[in-house]
Amino acid sequence: MDPPAAKRSRGCPVEPEERDAGAGAKRGRGRPEALLDLSAKRVAESWAFEQVEERFSRVPEPVQKRIVFWSFPRSEREICMYSSLGYQPPEGEHDARVPFTRGLHLLQSGAVDRVLQVGFHLSGNIREPGGPGEPERLYHVSISFDRCKITSVSCGCDNRDLFYCAHVVALSLYRIRHARQVELRLPISETLSQMNRDQLQKFVQYLISAHHTEVLPTAQRLADEILLLGSEINLVHGAPDPTAGAGIEDANCWHLDEEQIQEQVKQLLSNGGYYGASQQLRSMFCKVREMLRMRDSNGARMLILMTEQFLQDPRLALWRQQGAGMTDKCRQLWDELGALWVCVVLSPHCKPEERASWLQLLGKWDKLDVCPLEEGNYSFNGPSLQPTTALSPELLQKGSTCITNTEGWVGHPLDPIGCLCRALLEACRLEEETLALYPDSGPEKRKVAYQHVQVPGSSGESYLALALEVALLGLGQQRALPEGLYAQDKVVRNEEQLLALLEEVELDERLVQVLRKQAGLLLDGGPFSGFGEVLFRESVPMHTCARYLFTALLPHDPDLAYRLALRAMRLPVLETALTAGEPHPSPLDSVMSNRFPRWFILGHLETRQCELASAMLTAAKGDPKWLHTVLGSIQQNIHSPALLFKLAQDACKTATPANAPPDTTLLGIALELGLQVMRMTLSTMTWRRREMVRWLVSCATEIGLQALMNIMQNWYSLFTPVEAATIVAVTGTTHATLLRLQLEAPQREELWACARTLALQCAMKDPQNCALPALTLCEKNHAAFEAAYQIVLDAAASGLGHAHLFTIARYMEHRGLPLRAYKLATLALAQLSIAFNQDSHPAVNDVLWACSLSHSLGRHELSAIVPLIIRSIHCAPMLSDILRRWTLSAPGLGPLGARRAAKPLGADRAPLCQLLDAAVAAYINTSHSRLTHISPRHYGDFIEFLGKARETFLLAPDGHLQFSQFLENLKQTYKGKKKLMLLVRERFG
Repeated sequence: MDPPAAKRSRGCPVEPEERDAGAGAKRGRGRPEALLDLSAKRVAESWAFEQVEERFSRVPEPVQKRIVFWSFPRSEREICMYSSLGYQPPEGEHDARVPFTRGLHLLQSGAVDRVLQVGFHLSGNIREPGGPGEPERLYHVSISFDRCKITSVSCGCDNRDLFYCAHVVALSLYRIRHARQVELRLPISETLSQMNRDQLQKFVQYLISAHHTEVLPTAQRLADEILLLGSEINLVHGAPDPTAGAGIEDANCWHLDEEQIQEQVKQLLSNGGYYGASQQLRSMFCKVREMLRMRDSNGARMLILMTEQFLQDPRLALWRQQGAGMTDKCRQLWDELGALWVCVVLSPHCKPEERASWLQLLGKWDKLDVCPLEEGNYSFNGPSLQPTTALSPELLQKGSTCITNTEGWVGHPLDPIGCLCRALLEACRLEEETLALYPDSGPEKRKVAYQHVQVPGSSGESYLALALEVALLGLGQQRALPEGLYAQDKVVRNEEQLLALLEEVELDERLVQVLRKQAGLLLDGGPFSGFGEVLFRESVPMHTCARYLFTALLPHDPDLAYRLALRAMRLPVLETALTAGEPHPSPLDSVMSNRFPRWFILGHLETRQCELASAMLTAAKGDPKWLHTVLGSIQQNIHSPALLFKLAQDACKTATPANAPPDTTLLGIALELGLQVMRMTLSTMTWRRREMVRWLVSCATEIGLQALMNIMQNWYSLFTPVEAATIVAVTGTTHATLLRLQLEAPQREELWACARTLALQCAMKDPQNCALPALTLCEKNHAAFEAAYQIVLDAAASGLGHAHLFTIARYMEHRGLPLRAYKLATLALAQLSIAFNQDSHPAVNDVLWACSLSHSLGRHELSAIVPLIIRSIHCAPMLSDILRRWTLSAPGLGPLGARRAAKPLGADRAPLCQLLDAAVAAYINTSHSRLTHISPRHYGDFIEFLGKARETFLLAPDGHLQFSQFLENLKQTYKGKKKLMLLVRERFG
C-alpha cells in the first residue's frame, strides 16, 4: 500500500486512519493511534453492543469516540446510489434535479452548518437559496446510522421520494469529506450516565423549559409512569437512546422508504400506457441491479415491494377475464422483473435462509390467479419443423438419433444465458470510480473494462472466458422461432443485448483462442448448432451472431471467419418455400411475409442477413477469391430485391473510394447484383425501379464502355422498353457519361450506334411510349431517324393513339419538318372523334394546332384536311372557331408557307364552304339535342348558344334566311316550351 504522502502527491483521497498514521509516524508516536483507529473501524463495521451500558462503560473514552466516528459511512458511492435513479443523466444533460448533484452543489456552496454528531445520530442545518424574490430557506436534517450504513433520515423539506433528498446528501457528504470538523459527542445515554442526581434534574428541567410547548405533556406522562411502581416502564432495564445505535440482533441495512416505493410503483403502473412511466419503472429495475452489484440487501427488499405492486395491477384481472394478452410494454416489464428474480435467487452471496424465503414468496405469488404465465413455444414439434433437404442446414450415417432442441436459451422468458453471462462478466468488471460517483462530471460515456479473474479450483480458466463461451453457446444454439410477435421480438432483443455485452469486452489473445475454439465447435455441432450442416425450416437464423464472430475473427483467422459467416447466410424458411426460378411476390417489401404469417420479424431477419453479407463484401475487397464466394452465397440465399439492391449500392460505394483507384472485381460484383435485381423486378413495376435503373447505368459506367454496351445490348431481360429508351439509352449517352468514360471518337460513335439501336428496338416494341424518345435519340443520324419515323407511321396504322401522334407531330414541327408534322397530324385526326357536347375535349388544342399548321402550309394542305375535320369533329363551337380562324388571313403557299395568297379565303367558297355547311348542320343538330332534355335554369345558356349559331349562319350568303327558317322550325317543334320560345322571340324576333 502506498504511504499517505505518496497518495497526497498524486491527488488521491487519504483515509483518516492513514492520515493519522502518517502524521503520527512523523511525530514518532503514530503507530498506537493508527492501530487504535483501525480496531475501532473494524468494531464499527461489524457489530454493536446490545446494551448501552455495556457498549462504552468497558472501554476507554478515546476508543468510544473512535467507534462512534467510524460508524458513519465513508464512501460517497452509496450516498450517490441512494440519491439518484442512475449514475448518469441522459446524454447532453447534466441534470441539476438529481438529488446527489444538488446536494453536492449545496455542500460546495457552504450551505451546511451547525453539524453535530451525538453517538450514532447526525444533525445539521442546510441553508438553500430561494428563487428570485424569495427568502433563503433553512432545513433541519437528522440522520441515524449504524455499522457504516444510514438507517433512517429526516428532513424539514418533507420531500417524499424513493431516495434521499439533496439536503440529506449535503449533510452526509459534509460528514464524509469534513469528518474531523464535525463536533462529536458520545451517545446521550453515555453522557447522562456521567451526571449525578442534581445534574440530571437540572438537565431535564432545562430541556423541558426550552421546549415546554412541545414536550411538556410527554414529560408529565413519563414522570407519572416512572412514579408508578408497577408500570411497564419500570419493568424494563435501562431506557431507549436514539443516539446509541442498534442492537447486535437488529437488522442492519440502508434506509429505504418502503411505503413510498409501493406508492410510486402503483402510480407508474396506473400510467402504464405512457412512455415516461415505463422508463421510470426500468430505472427502478436498474437501481435494483445496482444494489445487487453492491451486495446491498435492499436490492431484494425493493424487488419484493415492486413485485407485490405488479401483482396488484388491476389490469391483470381485467385481461384474464377478457382472455386478452398483456400489452407489449407490460410484457417487457414483467420480463425484466423475472430476470431480476433469477439474479437474486441465484446470487452466490445470499444466505440459505434468505433464498428459502424468496422461493417461498415466489411459490406463493405463482399460485395467484392473476400471476401472468411465461410466453413462448420453444419446441421443434410439428410437421413444419423438417430439414431443409432430405438428409435422412446423412444423419443416420453420422449416427445422429436426436435432431431437436426442446427449448431455446436465447429468448427464454427467464433469460438464462443473459443472466449467467452478466453474472460472469460482473465478476471481471473494472469501473472508473470517479465517473460512477458524479453524474454531472461530463458527457462522455462511462467505459466498461474487464479483466481476467481465475475460477477457483480450475487450471487457468477465467470468468471472462466462461462468459464468452456461455454467450456463444446460447447464440449458436439451433432453436425454433417461437410463436407470436412478442416472443419473436424478445428473441431479437435478447440476441442484441448479449452481443452488446460481448462488444464491450476487449479481445486479447486468450479470448481469441476461445472464439476460435467455439467457432469450430459451432461449425461441427451438427443439428444442435445453428451453424451446423443440417438446418431446419423453423430455425432462428444466425446472421446477427455470425456478424459479430466474423468481425472478431477476421484479423486473427480469416478463413474460419468466412467459413462461419458463409454458413450463417442461410434463411431456411425461405429456402424451402421458394423453388428455383419462382418469381418474387413482393419485390421491394419483406419477403413473402403474407405467406408466412407467423414469422412476424421476417423483415428484420432479412435485414440482418443483408448486413452480414455487406460486412463480408466490404472485408473481402481486394480478394477476388472471397469476393466471388460471397457473391455466390448472396445470390443463393438473399431473396429480397430491395436488400440485394442495397448490397449492390454498398459494394459500389466501397469499390470506388474518393482518393484511390476503384476495385474492379468488387465493382463487377456490384453490377452483377444490380443485374439480378433488374431481372427479379422486371415483371413488377414499382416506384423504385427508376432509381435502380439509373444506378445500374452509373455502375456500368464506372466499370467501362463494354459493361455499358452490354446492358444496352441485353436490355430485353433487364428493362422495360420505356426504361431502356428513356433512361438507359439517354443516360448512357449524356455529356457527363461520355466525359466519365473518356472515349475516343470511334468509341463514342460505337456507343451512340448501340444506343440508337436500343431506341429503335424499344420503339418497335412499345411505339406509344418509346417512339418519341427514339426520334430524339436518332436526330443526328439520318438513317436511324428515318427508321424511327417509319416505325411511327407503321404504328399509326396499327393503333398508335391520336394523343401520341399529335405529340410526335408537334416534335416534328419543332425540328423544322412541317410536312412530316402535317402528315402525322392528319393520321391523328383520322383517329379522332369529338362529339357535339365535347367542347372541352383534351384534343381541342391539338386540333386547333393542326388546323393552324395546315393553313400555314398552303391551300392544298388546307383543302386536304377539311374533310378530316368534318368527319372527326361534330362540336359546333369548335367547327365555327376553326372556320373563323381560317378566314382571318390568306393561307400560305408552298411547303414552308413562305408566300401567301393575295387575299383571305371566303367562307362561301371551296374549300371552306364544306366546313361552313358542316358547322351550320352541327349547330342545328346540337340545338335539337339540347332542347330534348333542357330545364328552365339552362334557358339563358341556350339563348347564348343560339347567338353564336347566328354568327356562323351569317357567314353564308343566305345565312340570314337560313337562320330565320331554323328559328321558325324551333318555334313550331317546341311550341310547348312557351317561356323558352318567348325568350327566343325577345332576342331574335
